[in-house]
Amino acid sequence: MTDFRSFAKAILPSFLFEYYRAKKKQKRNEALLAQKEKGQVFTKEYLVQNLQSIGIQKGDSLLVHSSLSKMGYLENGPDTLIDALLEVIGTDGNLLMPSSPNALLQLDYVKSYTLFDVQNSPSKLGAITEVFRKRNGVIRSLNATEPVCAIGPDALYFTEGHFNELTPYTKKSPFYRLTEKNGKILYIGVTLANAGTSLHILEDAVDFKYPVYFPEIFDLKIKDASGDIHEVKTKVHNPEYSKKRKCDELLPLFLEEQVCSKVKIGKADSFLFDSKKMFDSMLKNYLDKGITMYTPNPSN
Repeated sequence: MTDFRSFAKAILPSFLFEYYRAKKKQKRNEALLAQKEKGQVFTKEYLVQNLQSIGIQKGDSLLVHSSLSKMGYLENGPDTLIDALLEVIGTDGNLLMPSSPNALLQLDYVKSYTLFDVQNSPSKLGAITEVFRKRNGVIRSLNATEPVCAIGPDALYFTEGHFNELTPYTKKSPFYRLTEKNGKILYIGVTLANAGTSLHILEDAVDFKYPVYFPEIFDLKIKDASGDIHEVKTKVHNPEYSKKRKCDELLPLFLEEQVCSKVKIGKADSFLFDSKKMFDSMLKNYLDKGITMYTPNPSN
């Protein structure tokens, strides 16, 4: 079964899901303020050492999924983590973050869609991604459903192929191109169940045998950084198949094959993945054993 958040997202009406999220956010904020009052505050210097200790290095290309509240109270909020990440990877490194303007099911999103403005549509994937999106020098990919923000010498390479692709996870996507750069994926306080975007590159890399995409193709509008509006076609995930995901049941396999390691960032239970090893493992286990996020235990 999927995690409770994914399950709730799949079955609840949008307004009830948003209410559920708002109540959780209120409780998290109360807990963070309590930590601050107790002097339990994480500084940039602490996080630099923390990130270095888990294996993040100068020159790394790093995709980060994150939950700010799970980390504990940060001295200057999201900027503390972003500054630490940029210091650790250095000027030769690349930092990427997802910045989807949608926190609901893709199908619900496109049915009420008006326009994706690459400069102004906010990220709905947490405070850290939204602060990063607004940073000077950050490039955001022109993709209506799964845009990615990047900064670094290869930021254009990671983002430029994302435009006008029928799905967001093709070999031109930032998610796949990260594998070509032997990049890393850091899940801070989140798991594959609620941030498993990179799992989808398998679906577009092979003749995938499950109908994970909704049959209708949608026409969407995108406004680029110059103000020009483009019309693109896109597919979205089929919510009936999305309910079948068991993403975290792949974690034991990835740990066994040394694709990832369990780490701690601040107070957050986290995972550090090798992106190429992740894709190679998914491809081999799918072709040899039929293992996917929908069928993590095909014998059962």
